[in-house]
Amino acid sequence: MAFEVLMSVDEDDAYANLALPAKIKEFGLSSKDAGLATELTYGTLRMQGFYDRVIANSAARDIDGIDLVVLNILRLGVHQLLNMRVATHAAVDESVNLAEHMASLGAVGFVNAVLRRVSRHDLQDWQEFILEKITNDDERLAALYSHPVWIVRSLKQSLDAEGRGDELEELLASDNINPRVTLVELPGFVDTNDEVEGEPTKYSPVGMSLNTGGDPTRFARVRDGVVRVQDEGSQLAALVLARVKTVTPGEKWLDMCAGPGGKAALLAAEAALGGAELTANEVIPARADLVRQALEILPEVQVVTGDGCEIGETSPNTYDRILLDAPCTGLGALRRRPEARWRKSPKDVGDLTGVQAELIASAIKALKPGGVLAYVTCSPHLAETRGIIEGAVRKNSHVVELDTKPVLADIAMENMDIAGESLSVQLWPHRHGTDAMFISLLTKSE
Repeated sequence: MAFEVLMSVDEDDAYANLALPAKIKEFGLSSKDAGLATELTYGTLRMQGFYDRVIANSAARDIDGIDLVVLNILRLGVHQLLNMRVATHAAVDESVNLAEHMASLGAVGFVNAVLRRVSRHDLQDWQEFILEKITNDDERLAALYSHPVWIVRSLKQSLDAEGRGDELEELLASDNINPRVTLVELPGFVDTNDEVEGEPTKYSPVGMSLNTGGDPTRFARVRDGVVRVQDEGSQLAALVLARVKTVTPGEKWLDMCAGPGGKAALLAAEAALGGAELTANEVIPARADLVRQALEILPEVQVVTGDGCEIGETSPNTYDRILLDAPCTGLGALRRRPEARWRKSPKDVGDLTGVQAELIASAIKALKPGGVLAYVTCSPHLAETRGIIEGAVRKNSHVVELDTKPVLADIAMENMDIAGESLSVQLWPHRHGTDAMFISLLTKSE
């Protein structure tokens, strides 16, 4: 199963976080086997860069010269040998069996030979072997923690901007650790939630962390849609906008890029409690359908399909609160989307910042004077975060950035260590246990 998901990721550009659950359901795996499949798949994808160096060393050839089917079998085998409690003979034998079924006859002996060479050394030995020929610090960290060098450098720049550059290794390590499953309890729908086996999240007042693994849909409240899987950082991003000030009944709210609908559901619940009206917009029809599904228990929300870049022209000075959860590189969620680090490139940053700038310009036009706009990305890249905010403020003399930190402090259940002198907030997986969510609040003068 893990092999099939890896091949789908490489050949069909599948997303592991979607492909794997579908496979688990298709095969009807037990909770224990589902956990094993998840570790095999996610662990292999996360550490792929490091494992490819180990494979190239053991095979005495460049990985570009190894057939993709064989390469993925080797990656799975190396992960078991170096980072899982799988007996050496079992890891090698199962990989050889997989090669017999999925690859050519000649590949069987090759897989066996390479993995036996790998098994002669433990993880620490291999780390030393790989690093001894690398002198550049960024490249050493990229190899050790299995990140592309350009991502290492961009994360370093973001931490340096906070005066916390010494946390880089801790951040990179956190990208390779499975995050806990966190849930959100929609306000107004859940008074007590004794059914779900978890504990309150550290910061979000509407969040819960599962104590055990397994499928969250085993809980009736999750199946009913009143409790949902959602990262704590995403919860805080929506709450910052919803609770920045007291809601006046009749307010109009907009979720400009609403797909797939997680933040929209929390915003809609908050809006309903305060007597506000939420419109959820999504440019891609299929994702708009996902938003409608996410909002089924909140039928009063209007879901529309349209280009967010045009809303400022068609609906100027209309909305009291706008959430712009902008499309981004997703560098803040690499622990959840392990294949993303290998798919993204610096060119993606340039392409996306152009879209982000257009969207925030449209959002500013659509915002009522005195209203509040929350600009959110799941990326800490400075070009996608501070660069966009500073550009928007510079181009619009009537736009002012608000201090997001005290708003977040009023919401959070515990004190949050938010570094840096800027008015925005940058969350981090290694520091807060959330995705690396960026949140900035803007207002337009009356």
